Amino acid sequence: MLVRYQQIQNQLGQVITEKNVIISELSEVNRALEVLNSLDPAGVVFKNVGHVMVRVQRDDAIKELNDKKEILELRLKSIERQEQLLRSQLNELQSKINEYLAKIYGRQAKAG
Repeated sequence: MLVRYQQIQNQLGQVITEKNVIISELSEVNRALEVLNSLDPAGVVFKNVGHVMVRVQRDDAIKELNDKKEILELRLKSIERQEQLLRSQLNELQSKINEYLAKIYGRQAKAG
């Protein structure tokens, strides 16, 4: 039971780390969209492709970022559901462990 508890704790830690990465990426995409939307539609826009900067149409860059934003939001919802499930499992196991320990210590108190 304790091993399973530790496994779930580790999984939860990984999920939280992944969630934070997604939130950070979403924030970056939103900032980029704000900047692009404030630019003149005829303005010059560049994007990084590997180690090269390539000129792209502003509207194409906005569309690409909106697509990325949509994917990130879906991933975030999925990871939040996974986080909720793991927290629920962790709480359930914690209750079982507490019950088990209460039984053991209850027996020891009666024997002592």
